[in-house]
Amino acid sequence: MTCKNCNSSLFQQKIGRCKSCMWQLTLLSLISWPLWWYFYADAPKQINSIALLFFCTAFTGLLSLHLLVLGYCTLIDWVNSKR
Repeated sequence: MTCKNCNSSLFQQKIGRCKSCMWQLTLLSLISWPLWWYFYADAPKQINSIALLFFCTAFTGLLSLHLLVLGYCTLIDWVNSKR
């Protein structure tokens, strides 16, 4: 990763600040959920289905966390600029 936030070793400094991470997670979520739905929605107890479902949930959860922190940081910056 090339941005200064991704080169940081602290997890809290990376979340919600790295646009390339958010784009990667968006792309992975948009690819993985339709794949799971098309191939494994009818057999959710197969090992392959569970593994892909786990990764889909992880991608989407991390993306949600990124977007939540991005919204929080944007709101805090907006409030601070009004003062």
